[in-house]
Amino acid sequence: MIGNKQVVTIKGTRDGLTLHLDDSCSFAELLKELEDKLSTNYLDEEEPMITVMIQLGNRYLHKEQEEQLRDLIRNKKKLVVHSIHSNVVPKKKALEWKEDSEIKAINRIVRSGQVVEVKGDLLLIGDVNPGGKVVAKGNIFVMGSLLGVAHAGVNGNREAVIVASYMRPSQLRIADYISRSPDYESDGVYMECGLVDETRAKIVIDRLQVLMHKRPDLSGFERRMLNG
Repeated sequence: MIGNKQVVTIKGTRDGLTLHLDDSCSFAELLKELEDKLSTNYLDEEEPMITVMIQLGNRYLHKEQEEQLRDLIRNKKKLVVHSIHSNVVPKKKALEWKEDSEIKAINRIVRSGQVVEVKGDLLLIGDVNPGGKVVAKGNIFVMGSLLGVAHAGVNGNREAVIVASYMRPSQLRIADYISRSPDYESDGVYMECGLVDETRAKIVIDRLQVLMHKRPDLSGFERRMLNG
């Protein structure tokens, strides 16, 4: 305990115990108070195994520290660690998230046999020729003619969209949905988009303006595209 501040707060829930651990004290201090508290609480021999969820707040633990914490709790016969949560995101995960969420702008023509693949959203300034392919974990925006294959939401994101100035693809894919070229003539005057219509269980191609209603959570960049 730091002054009158509780370093470890233990709360019982219907799923077990939640340990709220102070994120401003030293790790050694934390382990000491946790040991003291767990030695005098919640260890009724008549009770079955108790699941423990740990909330670290703004504290980050290295692997060795996490193992120390797990060992301390594991040594209490009736306790088992279910999960450990922290508000701190490791640098590696933060960089992965940034890569997955950023917009990659590429200025080129994707010719037959070529594949362009990105981890976030793809903004292609150019055409995708027949036989060419563009792939993205997020959305795909083609500022040109889409005549080849486009696959958005490759990791299973059915909310992803495909936008093109001229939409005559050989194939569209969004997550696990597949569609081919629209069955009507398009003069390419207005931009079009492809998106999953869950009620009809298919990819539909429509005017770009429908995204305002179909995907209201679009980013600021995409809204600027819609507004010209």
